[in-house]
Amino acid sequence: MRVVTAIIKPFKLDDVRSALSSIGVQGITTTEVKGFGRQKGHTELYRGAEYAIDFLPKIKLEIAVKADSLDEVLATLLESASTGKIGDGKIFVSVLEQVIRIRTGETGHDAL
Repeated sequence: MRVVTAIIKPFKLDDVRSALSSIGVQGITTTEVKGFGRQKGHTELYRGAEYAIDFLPKIKLEIAVKADSLDEVLATLLESASTGKIGDGKIFVSVLEQVIRIRTGETGHDAL
C-alpha cells in the first residue's frame, strides 16, 4: 500500500477529484495549506502599495492506494492537476505499512 500526497493549486481540486473518482479512487483527504517552491511567492499591488506574498495558497491531498493502482493514480494526478505553469505543485509517494478501518476493524487492503 502507498500514500500519495499531492500539493496542487486550489482551483484544480474539482478536476482532480473528478478524475480520481473516474478511476475508482474512493477516498481523498484534503487540507488547505500555504507554501512556496521555486517561485518564492510573488508581489501584488493593493491601493498603490506593493507588498510581497511569500506563502501561496495550495491544497494538500492525501490518498491511500493499493500498490498495483499507484501508476494509474499518479498518471491521473499529473494529467488533471497540470496547468503547464510554474506552481503546479508536487506529488510525494510514501510506503503505507498499515491501515485500520475504525468502524469495522478491517485491516490492510480491506480497509482501503
